[in-house]
Amino acid sequence: MDIADLRDRILKQDRRALARAITLVESARADHRAHAGELLESLRGNGKQALRIGLSGTPGVGKSTFIESFGMMLTAKGLKVAVLAVDPSSARSGGSILGDKTRMERLSRDPNAFIRPSPSQSHLGGVARRTREAVALCEAFGFDVVLIETVGVGQSETVVAEMSDLFLLLLAPAGGDELQGVKRGIMEMADIILVNKADGELKSTAMRTCADYAGALRLLRKRPQDPEGFPKAMTVSALQEDGLEKSWDEMTALTEWRRESGHWDMRRSAQADYWFHEEVRQGVLALLENGDVKAAIDQLGARVSAGEVTPSAAADRVLGMLDLKTG
Repeated sequence: MDIADLRDRILKQDRRALARAITLVESARADHRAHAGELLESLRGNGKQALRIGLSGTPGVGKSTFIESFGMMLTAKGLKVAVLAVDPSSARSGGSILGDKTRMERLSRDPNAFIRPSPSQSHLGGVARRTREAVALCEAFGFDVVLIETVGVGQSETVVAEMSDLFLLLLAPAGGDELQGVKRGIMEMADIILVNKADGELKSTAMRTCADYAGALRLLRKRPQDPEGFPKAMTVSALQEDGLEKSWDEMTALTEWRRESGHWDMRRSAQADYWFHEEVRQGVLALLENGDVKAAIDQLGARVSAGEVTPSAAADRVLGMLDLKTG
């Protein structure tokens, strides 16, 4: 594989080269990982810093409709938009539908937009493990905005927050009950809460829901990365394309404040450190899949099940095999 040629084509905004590069970074093959690392290193410092926007919400809240309407609005302003949509993978077959392009038909035909669905595979959190690297490729390509759509709510918010500059939470009117278990954690991470489907008969309900969340946000402890008035709740209608301009103005204002106050650079640095540690953790876990180590784990697992050895003692033996146990 000619990495230098692939790099040059990406910098020249060759969309096929970008698609091929994302396929490369998503691969788990050892030789592909080596090529991906070489490509990413060669692209470091090129391109621009895109505005990374993470988006999550419960299934059926209208994430795809919102992304299409929002993306079309941004491209109409002359901005180049990339959408990285993560689809859930089947625990049984490992397959994914990857139907985001069919749900965003208008945006998929827009020359200033790029949509890439990816399988979540077995990665917790609804964000593909290599989504972060795909974001870096999109920045090198020259996109102005990168939208990262997660599978749903829960663990995914923690992951997407570590690769985005703004985190949006999309909610449906009067849809509070299914969020009770995770609402506090999600709201503490959200920069802007958007109550979608604020149209027709649901408009008044959406307004009440928005007011409820606005009140709840005021009870949260103020974060250092927020100016006065943030985080905030707003209503939008992706179907009628109402409220999109106002929400973009708020995103822009928040981004500019964070740049001027230094929080943007601090956050990007902290994210780089987070992903360094995450790569180390993932590398250690990969060592456990080594043939000899895996066989030993299986044998020790059988002995633990039979009560012949304690789980702690068995774990110490495995760590000793990896030479990671220091004391």
